[in-house]
Formats: sequence, structure tokens, C-alpha cells
Amino acid sequence: MKHLFLFLGTILCAGCSSTGYYWQAINGHAELLNSERPIAEVLADKSTPPVVKQKLQLAQSIRRYASKELHLPDNNSYTQYADLHRPYALWNVVATPKYSIQAKQWCFLFAGCISYRGYYDKREAEAYAGALRQQGYDVMISGARAYSTLGWFDDPLLNTMLYNDDARLAGIIFHELAHQQVYKKGFSSFNEAFATTVEVEGVFKWLASRNNLVAIKKYTKEFDHQLQFNQLLRATREKLKQLYAKNISEKQKAANKQRLFAGLKKNYQSLKHQWGGDGSYDAWMAQDLNNAHLALVATYYDDVPYFRGLLKADNGDFSRFYQGVAAMTVEQIKALGRANTKLALRQ
Repeated sequence: MKHLFLFLGTILCAGCSSTGYYWQAINGHAELLNSERPIAEVLADKSTPPVVKQKLQLAQSIRRYASKELHLPDNNSYTQYADLHRPYALWNVVATPKYSIQAKQWCFLFAGCISYRGYYDKREAEAYAGALRQQGYDVMISGARAYSTLGWFDDPLLNTMLYNDDARLAGIIFHELAHQQVYKKGFSSFNEAFATTVEVEGVFKWLASRNNLVAIKKYTKEFDHQLQFNQLLRATREKLKQLYAKNISEKQKAANKQRLFAGLKKNYQSLKHQWGGDGSYDAWMAQDLNNAHLALVATYYDDVPYFRGLLKADNGDFSRFYQGVAAMTVEQIKALGRANTKLALRQ
């Protein structure tokens, strides 16, 4: 019955797109489920590469830690393994109007309205992105290594999730399980920032439990750089927002938009110099950046400081933290968004 309701929810979602999109979603997820095997079976298979076995064994340990120490759902998620033979589980399309930083929303029955639309086939994502560009939208396509079915299915561990870096492997498992723990329908930024907070704080706690001081130092440095990079993007978004609100010609807006994105790239080079040449974001900055790129980053990170503050106020007690987040009202969530806007204005 659970699977039937998910099927009906997908078909009867509140979006205005073609039925073909929903069928690709159903078929894509069905293909994923058909590819899964019990991890114990994969480990016993002599044809499984040693590096994959090592990652799966680590993932099992991480999965146990997630439920025992982070109090994340203790279910059958990530006890199966699926090799999709591709680098990403799906590709998300993000779009904004040409002169707006507000991401376009797509609405679904169970997930609510979200600021991206996923495709299991990259070519289909590119085709849809092309159609949006023809309509005048700023568009980007972002590969996603995992996604959550919010507890409707037991999500499998995917080959796309097996990062070389152990902390990233732990982080993606914590992040996706967090979506099963708390999910507020229709609030993408809230949900992603909450899951990102569980990911980050969970990884710090997990690394500390292993007494891996080298890994903690590395992860701390990476996270500090992430925060500084996000602040750079936030400042640019606010400048763009102010530009788009001006009563000037479209030609003037286009010229100033180009100038602001050029300034972003220049400021990144200065930030990179402060980091001693760390080029972790070089590939991202090398893209033909537009509003949609900044909107996606905002979805995942703008609310993270708020959630980290909540967890700190709960003395790192994840159970109390989840209870507090789950109890938040729609008005409190909207107020959080307004607070972020004021913070950006001050900065």
C-alpha cells in the first residue's frame, strides 16, 4: 500500500508538467530498486572490488553510528547496495527568472513545492533545461549523488555515494537520513539546511569518536572555507537582488548583472589567495554562472547557522534538537527566511 500511495502521489502531484516526467521518475526509481542487493551479499561476492568492499564495510559502521549516536531513523535504509553504473543518482534542474534570485518552484503531493526538479537521465535534464532557457530563465543542472524518499522506501546505498573521503561518505548518509527524521513540506531551504547541519555536526562528532585528529583538522578547514565561500555568494546574491529591484532598463540590468558576476569571480581569486591557493571551488567558479547557481547554494546553506545555533543551545543533544525543529510552525519557518534576508542586508 505504501508503494501504491507513492505511485499515486507522483502521478497526481500538483505540478503542471507532462505525464512523461512522472513516468521517468517512477521508472528511474524502480530501476534503482531493482539494482539493489543486500550489502552482506555484495561483500561475499568475490567479483566485488576490494575498494568497494572497504567502503561498504565503513558505510555499515557509519549507518550504525547514525542511529545509535545521532538518533537518526533506525530502519533498513542503507543496508542494501545498488551500483547504477553512472556518476550521479540523478540530475537536478534549477531555474530562476533572468532578473530574479528566487528559484522556480515545482510542486508535488508528498514532497510539497521544491526548488529543483530531478531527472534520472542526464539527457532529459538537459532537454528540459534547454526548454527553460528558451523561455528566458537562468538555468543550471546539478548532479546529485543521493536523494531521500522520506521514508516511503528503504533507500539503498549507491555507488554514487562512495566518496574517496571517509568524512564525505559519513556526511551523505547522515544528510539523507536527516530528511527522514524531519521534513517540512514545501520548504526546500529549511529542509536542506537542517539536513546539512545534521551532516556537518554529525561528521564532527563521528570523527571525534574515532579520535582522528588529522581528519578533524582537514574537515574543519574545508568547512571554514565552505562558510567563507558561501558568504561570498550571499553577498553577490544580495547585490543582484538590489539591482533587479531598481527601476532601470533591462539593458542596464543585463550590463550590471554581468559586472557583478565578473566581480564575484575576481573576489573568489582574492579569497583563494587567502586560503594559500586552495582551488577546491575552481571548477564550480569556472562555470558560466547565473542566478540559478546562487539559488541552489542558498537552498542548502543559508539557514545552516540558525540550525547550528539551535543544536548548540540544546548542548549537542540531537534528540532534543530534532524535537525542536519538528515542532516549528510554518510562521516560524517563514520568519527564519525573513531573518536571513535582514542578515544579508546588514552584511
